Amino acid sequence: MTRPVRYFEDFAPGMVLEFGDRLITAEEIVAFAREYDPQPFHLDDSAGRQTHFGGLVASGWQTCGIMMRLMVDHYLCPETSLGSPGLDELRWLRPVRPGDRLRVRLEVLETKASRSRPEMGTIRQRTEVLNQQGEVVLSNISVGMIRRRAPGS
Repeated sequence: MTRPVRYFEDFAPGMVLEFGDRLITAEEIVAFAREYDPQPFHLDDSAGRQTHFGGLVASGWQTCGIMMRLMVDHYLCPETSLGSPGLDELRWLRPVRPGDRLRVRLEVLETKASRSRPEMGTIRQRTEVLNQQGEVVLSNISVGMIRRRAPGS
């Protein structure tokens, strides 16, 4: 997969990127739930119909994993990504159902060159996962550590 190589200097507050297209299947929802989140509404459509969800829904943690996969495939660069110290404000806003198509919208909120590590900077970003109707199903604020093109300049 080809993606642009982006260094810290290539990011600016207000920058918005959209990427990805992932079809969600009932089979993968159930497989994830069996392994990691075996609640009835993630395992069985009939059980899900008995809840406020009205049917089978993906685990929010699965949606996080899908978001991460889309970011690795379309956004993060092996040459420049240095990991993340974490995220804040994780919200699951709408259920993800079989047949949904998910994509990511990312907005750069802040950039800051590291004083203690001149080879990198940090990018604070809002990441949203959207379904095929453009509804936000997941949102979070996170910090990414990105290699600088010219350390210390």
